Amino acid sequence: MTRRETLIARSIVYAILTAREDGRPARKPSLLKRALRLFYTYWLVFRLVREDLFRALRGVWMIDEDGYKASFNPRKQSGKKNKGPLIPMGDMGYSGSTFFRTDDGAYLVKSIPRHFEHDFFKSDMLIPYADHMRANRSSLLVRITNFLESAHKSIGTLLGLAPSHHIVMENIMYGQDQGSQDGPKPKWESWDLKPSSYFFPERDIAGGALASQSTKSKLADEFHDKIRLTQAQATEFQRQLENDTLLLANCNAVDYSLFLVRISPIDARTTTGSEPLIQLGETSTEPIPPAEPPFAPPNPPSWRTGIVSSDGKEVYRAAILDFFWAKHTVHAKAMTALVQGYNLIDDRGPMSITTDSKEYRSRFLNMCKELVEVQE
Repeated sequence: MTRRETLIARSIVYAILTAREDGRPARKPSLLKRALRLFYTYWLVFRLVREDLFRALRGVWMIDEDGYKASFNPRKQSGKKNKGPLIPMGDMGYSGSTFFRTDDGAYLVKSIPRHFEHDFFKSDMLIPYADHMRANRSSLLVRITNFLESAHKSIGTLLGLAPSHHIVMENIMYGQDQGSQDGPKPKWESWDLKPSSYFFPERDIAGGALASQSTKSKLADEFHDKIRLTQAQATEFQRQLENDTLLLANCNAVDYSLFLVRISPIDARTTTGSEPLIQLGETSTEPIPPAEPPFAPPNPPSWRTGIVSSDGKEVYRAAILDFFWAKHTVHAKAMTALVQGYNLIDDRGPMSITTDSKEYRSRFLNMCKELVEVQE
């Protein structure tokens, strides 16, 4: 871990472990220290935005507060050799966001570096999101457990060297590092899926010749297979997608994605719908998902914890991610005008970030429907 990553990770962990009930830093610094903080590059002081709201959500999701904080405190995780407070995962998205994961793998910390995204989430999306998640326990929207913002201006945040905002969310890849001690370890695959019919300049201008391979690799993935479900599973999956995307459309959000995970192979003899845990194989003692919080599954299993395929050979997980791009922000309007100008020369249609939110919802739902193959 670089010095930059270490300092940012420590700042995040310190805020989560020590913040007061109102989310503010535990200690009020002296006037001199507050003045000197302007010259910080990577060491930041974060406050927890609406900690009361997120604490209530964690209660709805039955996340034990002591267990939650233990995920961010390596000293509280017994029986393991800890690598540090957070483990960096690098730049994993086209937006330039950086990721950390907790040492136990249960949570991800994602930076929200662009002002129009974190401002939209805080000002327009936060309350509707919380109300929706309270009312919809089976929602596919990723569970966000904390939202942090810098408590002060610094050289690092002003120059963009250190992100001023982060979210903490559940990691639906949780359990990937665990496997059977006796049997074969299952294969974990993941895809970040968006409707591919939109105009993507990196892919569509000059056949992608003007963009580097590293740039194109950050575009949405393609899933060249099917999610094999029973009719009841498919109907419930589509119903929940419609419910969740209606909220996003009403908030004017676009460009969100379906993060799909496939775990295979599994033993069909131990994966019935009445089983609270999904076993990896005949000789395995490790469940999917792990039996400890926050992924101890309800009965029946959910898309968070794992849905067994109709043929009993695979387990699927899914979540809707990255609902931070709003069509009504100044940045989105500028991008829309730019794409409209380009379409006067070469009509390629809208991008996923410049289309209407209801139109994006329609294409997104159609994409998800085409992913499913019903098998009884």
